[in-house]
Amino acid sequence: MRPPTPIASENGCNSSTTEAPKVNNASKILVQTNPRGAERLPPGIIAAESDFYLRRLWGDPNEDLTFRQRYLVTFTVGYNQRKNIDTVVKKFSENFTILLFHYDGRTTEWDEFEWSKRAIHVSIPKQTKWWYAKRFLHPDIVAPYEYIFIWDEDLGVEHFDAEEYLKLVRKYGLEISQPGLEPDRKLNWLMTKRINGSEVHKEVEEPPGRCRDPHLPPCAAFVEIMAPVFSREAWRCVWYLLQNDLVHGWGFDLALRKCVEPAHEKIGVVDAQWVVHQSFPSLGNQGESRNGAAPWQGVRDRCGKEWAMFNSRLSNAEAAQRRANGA
Repeated sequence: MRPPTPIASENGCNSSTTEAPKVNNASKILVQTNPRGAERLPPGIIAAESDFYLRRLWGDPNEDLTFRQRYLVTFTVGYNQRKNIDTVVKKFSENFTILLFHYDGRTTEWDEFEWSKRAIHVSIPKQTKWWYAKRFLHPDIVAPYEYIFIWDEDLGVEHFDAEEYLKLVRKYGLEISQPGLEPDRKLNWLMTKRINGSEVHKEVEEPPGRCRDPHLPPCAAFVEIMAPVFSREAWRCVWYLLQNDLVHGWGFDLALRKCVEPAHEKIGVVDAQWVVHQSFPSLGNQGESRNGAAPWQGVRDRCGKEWAMFNSRLSNAEAAQRRANGA
């Protein structure tokens, strides 16, 4: 009997006319410790994690990767800020996978930069970095990366070096961090202000009445959503804290302490590697003008609503947990 004739498929690989092997129902595999949905698979075949490493279409898969980046940095960008992003990317070594989330739909134009040809590009119009993070940075996707930078597009990095930054993060045991912010600019929180002559700080004194506990935000255990850096372990918790429908992240940063313990020791600001928040007009101008108001005003209004909604959800969830524990 002649063997079945291979049939060439559209993707260049061959298929066969042979039938798929039949499963013996008597030997079904049910491993309850497998990931949800994979209980019928033998554990040895399960690929529970992925990555952003680029692979070839040819050759031996085992020889695809001659080098694996240890860290991931993401930017949510518009083409108008390409020159600033080009400057920022050059502060990150080859140890970093570069991932750009495009909120304006323009991607191919970025290939004017050589590094862009090696970067990962994801484009969905008018979405925020936290919308992207919830959908594309699942902990099992970014598991190979020791640290994940989730940054805005409008940061000045003249006094920043990513490798030196991570040396200090490790030295001080930080699981969640951010670079200090230039003190000459208007800041929302003293905690994020760079302290001259310091390598890292983990707490500050805010004006009286602003902190009910010196170990709680905004006096400690706090960084902003502008330029956060997460360890792999911290991000696994933080991703679940992100709300699917609350896309701006306001108030979310005040709750990051829920994901590390003790938070006032493992969350901090790196003063010796600092950035400037340049406040370029960007995604805020992608809003919709209503009743004569500027587009950014509608975006700002939604940010405030989301903050209130997040606080309400967190309070309700904590109250429900206390009741479940009999407290």
